[in-house]
Amino acid sequence: MAQWFNTPFYKTTAWKRCRRSFIEHRQGVCEKCGSAGWHVHHKIYLTETNINDPEITLSFDNLELLCDSCHSKVHHPRKSSVRDDVMFDSNGDLVAKH
Repeated sequence: MAQWFNTPFYKTTAWKRCRRSFIEHRQGVCEKCGSAGWHVHHKIYLTETNINDPEITLSFDNLELLCDSCHSKVHHPRKSSVRDDVMFDSNGDLVAKH
């Protein structure tokens, strides 16, 4: 998530290239659920003290590709409207997962 100290970083060519390359590397697949992903998430969150460390900001080891739903779960676990124990059946009804 962009904050006052990391907003300039997310506009850099280095980040844009890294992000694009990482999405291609992960073949556009969310690492948590397997659906289409486009959020390149930093496992170790960016802070004022590590924002200039490329091992944190640009290393594939610190990145994961997430879909909207999984990204929301990571950042807002208590506010997530997505549950893992239910799904929609072919009629569109909410049912328990087996």
